[in-house]
Amino acid sequence: MAIEIPLKRAIKFGKLLCASLMILPTCAAYAADPVLPSATSSTIDVRAIVEKADLVRFPAESFQVDVAITTTHSGNAAEERKYRVLSKGNANTIVMVTEPAAERGQIILMKERDLWIFMPDVSQPIRIALSQRLTGQVANGDLARANFAGDYDPKLLRTELIDSEIYYVLELNAIDKSVTYQKVIYWVRQKDHWPYKAEFYSLSSRLLKTCRYESFKLLEGRTRPTRLIMDDAIRDGSRSILQYSNMKLKDLPDKLFTKDYLKKLD
Repeated sequence: MAIEIPLKRAIKFGKLLCASLMILPTCAAYAADPVLPSATSSTIDVRAIVEKADLVRFPAESFQVDVAITTTHSGNAAEERKYRVLSKGNANTIVMVTEPAAERGQIILMKERDLWIFMPDVSQPIRIALSQRLTGQVANGDLARANFAGDYDPKLLRTELIDSEIYYVLELNAIDKSVTYQKVIYWVRQKDHWPYKAEFYSLSSRLLKTCRYESFKLLEGRTRPTRLIMDDAIRDGSRSILQYSNMKLKDLPDKLFTKDYLKKLD
């Protein structure tokens, strides 16, 4: 009897130990990683994510903002240009050159996805493309039209954990060839829809540039990125830094956004 009881207990303990070892790997996996939303979940409204991120970057109301763009190339001195942007909704934007002084008076008008540039020494506005380079790594559309929700069909690729924060990783595919980029891979923070970074691709799926959204500050009632860093993915060492300042809501009449009115702006 003295031998039989410890033996039964040993067998029972062995069974419990085996069961515990089978459970432990699963428990450890959950303890090591946070619960991330499934990239295939039908409950996630992907377009709403993009719309909310758009509203973080810029107000839905009419507004004015100043943008300073500093461009550097390997071995060359930095170049700085300044612009004033007037925007009303997602369809009407004016971009005015304020510096350098020699180019002051040049104005870009956007109506929907149509762009024209007015130059003081040319009698008629000239049609240009959203994807055409404005300065450095910055395309016309980067300043004139930042409507990801309206220009792209989004889908959720996955989620990523970056610095203990969960980010949606979205693929944005252009609705037609007139938009600034044909594809964008876009990181948006889950908890507040802050944009984190973006990769911009050509029609042939070639990576053109990357962008990081930084220096979030309170502008017109909302915390927004005030510094964008664009790096050329083709030419190493080429970078443009966009600094946003003096944002303010402003009543902008519709007549402002017409070709006939461009000459009256200064």
